[in-house]
Amino acid sequence: MDAVGKPETATQNRVIALFQNQLGYRYIGDWHDRAGNSNIEEDLLSAYLKGAGYTSAQISQALFKLRAEANNTSRNLYDNNKAVYGLLRYGIDVVTEPGLPTETVKLVNWAEPAKNDFAIAEEVTLKGGLERRPDLVLYLNGLAVGVIELKNSRVSIGDGIRQLLSNQMPEFNQGFFATAQILFVGSDSEGLKYGTIGTPEKMYLTWKEDEDENVGFKLDKYLAKICAKARLIELFYDFVLFDGGVKKLPRVHQYFAIKAAEEHVRRHEGGIIWHTQGAGKSIVMVLLARWILENTPHARVAIITDRDELDKQIERVFRDSGETIHRSSSGRDLMAKLGQATPRLLCSLVHKFGRKAGDRKFDDFIKDLEAQPSKVVGEVFIFVDECHRTQSGKLHKAMKAMMPNAVFVGFTGTPLLKRDRQSSFEVFGHYIHTYKFSEGVEDAVVLDLVYEARDIDQRLGNELKIEQWFDAKTKGLNHWQKDELKKKWGTMQSVLSSKARRDQIVADIVFDFSVKPRLSSQRGNAIFVAASIYEACKYFEAFQQQPGLKGKCAIITSYNPTAQDMTKEETGASSSTDKQFIYDVYNDLLKNVTAIPGMTKTESYEEKAKNLFITQPATMKLLIVVDKLLTGFDAPSCTYLYIDKSMQDHALFQAICRTNRLDGDDKDFGYIVDYKSLLPKMEKAIAVYTSELDTSTGGADPMVLMKDRLAKGKERLDEALEGYAHVCEPISPPKGELEYIHYFCGNSEITSDLIEYEPQRAALYMAAARLVRAYAGISDELAEAGYDPADVTRIQKTVNVAINARDMVRNASGEFLDLKPYEADMRHLIDTYIEADAPKKISEFDNLSLLDLIVKSGIADAIAERLSRMKRRDSIAETIENNVRAKIIKEHLNDPAYYDKISTLLDEIIKERKAKALEYEAYLKRIGELIEKLSHGKGDATSIKLDTPGKRALYNNLRQSEELALKIDEAVKAKRPDGWRDVESKEREIKRAVYAIVKDTDEVERLFSIIKAQREY
Repeated sequence: MDAVGKPETATQNRVIALFQNQLGYRYIGDWHDRAGNSNIEEDLLSAYLKGAGYTSAQISQALFKLRAEANNTSRNLYDNNKAVYGLLRYGIDVVTEPGLPTETVKLVNWAEPAKNDFAIAEEVTLKGGLERRPDLVLYLNGLAVGVIELKNSRVSIGDGIRQLLSNQMPEFNQGFFATAQILFVGSDSEGLKYGTIGTPEKMYLTWKEDEDENVGFKLDKYLAKICAKARLIELFYDFVLFDGGVKKLPRVHQYFAIKAAEEHVRRHEGGIIWHTQGAGKSIVMVLLARWILENTPHARVAIITDRDELDKQIERVFRDSGETIHRSSSGRDLMAKLGQATPRLLCSLVHKFGRKAGDRKFDDFIKDLEAQPSKVVGEVFIFVDECHRTQSGKLHKAMKAMMPNAVFVGFTGTPLLKRDRQSSFEVFGHYIHTYKFSEGVEDAVVLDLVYEARDIDQRLGNELKIEQWFDAKTKGLNHWQKDELKKKWGTMQSVLSSKARRDQIVADIVFDFSVKPRLSSQRGNAIFVAASIYEACKYFEAFQQQPGLKGKCAIITSYNPTAQDMTKEETGASSSTDKQFIYDVYNDLLKNVTAIPGMTKTESYEEKAKNLFITQPATMKLLIVVDKLLTGFDAPSCTYLYIDKSMQDHALFQAICRTNRLDGDDKDFGYIVDYKSLLPKMEKAIAVYTSELDTSTGGADPMVLMKDRLAKGKERLDEALEGYAHVCEPISPPKGELEYIHYFCGNSEITSDLIEYEPQRAALYMAAARLVRAYAGISDELAEAGYDPADVTRIQKTVNVAINARDMVRNASGEFLDLKPYEADMRHLIDTYIEADAPKKISEFDNLSLLDLIVKSGIADAIAERLSRMKRRDSIAETIENNVRAKIIKEHLNDPAYYDKISTLLDEIIKERKAKALEYEAYLKRIGELIEKLSHGKGDATSIKLDTPGKRALYNNLRQSEELALKIDEAVKAKRPDGWRDVESKEREIKRAVYAIVKDTDEVERLFSIIKAQREY
C-alpha cells in the first residue's frame, strides 16, 4: 500500500511505469543534466523519417522548414504553434532537386498510430530563458507534443497549472511549447486536468469515461485513457481547433458527441445532439463538419439556423477556425450552390427555404417541391441549430421536400418538450448524444444559475381623483366606449408598465451596478428583458438619464424606423402615441450613426453595441432587449439577466442561459433577477415546465435548477471560509506577521525564494478575493442566510484578517501593483462592505510601489505610510528586503554586473541585521541608501560620459572599460535597423557591429542579451 505523504517522485515513477508497461511508450531517460534538450529532437525525428522511407535530402529540408516555423521570432506562441500544427497534420512539401516534383514529408503516420515512435522523458531541463524542468515530456517521433506536471497529494494542482502557464512566457521557455499539443497537470489526490497552450487556469478540463471503474488512482486511469496511442493520435488529428486566437481541445462531452455522430454519418442516419446552453455546440458543429468533409469525399455540409444572429455567429466560428464557409444570401443562392460541386461548406437562415408557414398556399408549395425536388450535388448533410425551434410547424417539410436524400442532424441547447419530441424525431431521428445542464455545472463547463425574485410593490393612489381625471378626459365618450377604454388600460400589463414601477426597477438595477461585484468592477455586464418595444424604449430613456449608464447602454429590438410608421399616428394632441414615441426614440439614437456597408443604420448601431458588450463590458454595461439576443448570443462577460417580461418554455430557458458562460475567476454564477414572479418558488425549478420535459433520454435530470440566492450565497461563503483556512493552515504558530512572510515569501536572503513561493502567494490572493466576494454577496443578509450573531462576528473578523494578510504579503513580496484579474474589484468591495467610512485617497503616493515611495518620501515616512500595521521590526525589514530582491530579479537582465553588485550589498546588509551587528536606525539608513542606488541604476562615481542606462550597462559588464562601452554604444546606434528586436536578420547586423569591436563570438552573445534589454537601442 502507498504510504500517506509520499514524495512527488513516487507518483512520477509510477506514471513512467504506466507509460512504459501499459501504453507501450519508450523511456528515453532522465534529462536533468542532458545538454541541448529541445522540443524538436532531430536525432529521434530523423531516425523515424528514415525508417518511413524518406531520403537524407528530404529529411534535411523538412527539418529546416520545421525549425523555421517553430522558432519564428517575429510571431507569438499561438501563431508558431498553429504553423507547426499545420506541418504535423498535413506534412511538409519539399523539392530536393530542381525539376523534380514536390513531395510531402509526413511527420506523423496518422492512419497507423502504432507505427509512430512514442517516447517519454523525465526531468527535461529547459534553458534559453529562466531555467525550468517539466516533470515528464511526451515525444511523438522526436517532437515534444505533451508535457505532464505532477504534484504530490498535499499540493493543489492549481500550482502545476500556474507553473505551466509561466513556462510559456517569453522570459521562461516559450519556444519549447511551439510543438506542444496537450498539457497535463495531476496528482494522486485530485486526479488529472488537461489543456493546451494558453489555456487559462479556470479553463483546464477533466476527462470522464467508464466512471464505474474505480481501481487505482484517477490520475493513472485518465492518463491511460487519453494517452493510449490511437486515442492521442485521434485527438491531435480530429479534435484540435485554432479558434480566433485561442487554441482549443475538446471537452469530454464534445469528443463523445462527435464519436457518436461519426457512427450515424457512416450509416447515413441523422439524429439530435442535445447539449445544454453554453456547452460549446458551435465547436461540435465545426469539428463534425470538418470530419465529414475529410472522410466523405463527396460530402456537402449546410448549416441552417433560424436567426440572423446565430447565422453570423456560426459563420464567424468557422472562419476563425480556418474553415472556408459560404454564407448564402437567399434561398435561391443556397439551392444554386448546392446544385454545384463547390463550395462544400455553407450556412443559411432556415426562412430562406420557403414562404412563411402561415401562407395558405404553403401546403401546395410543399407538394410541388416533393414532386420536383431540387437537384443537389454530392451527399448532403444538413446541420440545424436550435432544432426544437426551427423545426416546429410545417417549415421542416420544405427542407425535407427540397432535399429528400439529405441527412439531417439537429442541435439543441434546451430540453425538448414532450409536445415537440415527436415532430423533432420525425425530422431528425433519435438522440445522437445528450449533455444536460446538471452535467455541465458538475463538470464546470457552464456556471450554475442563481435566481432572485424581486417584487415591486404597487398600489393605486386616490381612487376618487383617478375617477374624476378619467371622467374629465373621456367626456365625449359614451358608456360603451368608456368601458372599452377601461378594459384596454385597466389590464395588469398596463399597471405593470406604470412609470412609478419602471422608475423603481431602474433605481434597483442602478444600485446593483454600484454594489454587485462583477457589475461594480466593470468586468461584467447585464441584459434587461423588456415586455415590449415600447417598454424597452421607455427603459432606455430612463437608463440614459443615470450618470453611470448614460452612453453605456443600448437598445436592441426587431424595430427598424421608417417614415411609414408615422403615417396614421398623428392625433393632433400634444402627447405621442406609442408608435410615435418608439419612432422618436430610435430616430434620436440613430441620428449620428453611420451605416456600415451592406447594413441599415439600425443594424450598424446594434452590431457596434453587441461588439462592445462582448469585448468592452466597461463601455457597454447594459443591453435592453425584447426578443433579440436571447438565443445564440455568447457574451462571457454577461453576468446578470433582469427579466421584466412574461416568458416560458424554451424562450425562458435559453434566455437565462445567457449568463452561464465562464469568464475568469471572479464570475462564480450567472444571476437571474425576476421582476415578473416567473418562478414563484425559489427553491424549485418551474414545476409546470419540468412536468413537460422529455425525459426519454434517461441519465441526468434535464431540469435547469435555479438556486435560491441566499442558500447558494451561504454555501459559497462557507466554502470560501474553508478555502481560506486551508491556505493558511500550514503557517507556523503563532501565525503572526513574520510567520506569514516566511510562509508566503520565503527567505529574503535567497534570490530564488520569491519566485519559488509565488504559488503560495497566488493561492492566498485568490482565497482572499473569493472570500471577500462571497462575503460581499450576502453581507447585509447574514442573519437571513442562517448565521447567528456569533457566526457573523467570526466571519467579519476572518474577512478583515484575510484582507490584512493579503495586503501585508503583497507589500512584503513587492507585488503592490497586483495585476491578477481576480483583484480588479477587491478595493471597491472592501470599501463598500468592510469599512464604515467612505473611500478616500490616503496620500499623494497612493499608487507608488514601496521602493518608489521610499525614494520619494524617505524610508521613515514610507514605513509610516505603507507598513504601519506591522508591529515587529523584523517583519518590516523582511518586507523591504523582499521588495529590493524582487526589483533586482526584475531588472537583472538590463545590467547583470550592476545588479549582481547590488545583490551582494543586500546580502551583506541582511547578514549584519540578522547577526545584530546593525542597530535598527543604522540598518534603515543603509537599506535606504541601497534603494536609492537601485532606483538610479548607477553608482555614485559614474563618469558623466556614461549618461544613459545603456552605456552604464555596457560599462558595468565590460570590466568597467569606459572606452569599450562608448565604442559599442556608438556602433549599435549607428547600425541598428528599425524594428530589429526578434527579427533574426536584423539582429545579426547588430551582432556583426559588436563583433567588429570585441572579436569574440561568445562575448558578442553575452553582450547582445544586455543590449537587447536596453530600451534606448
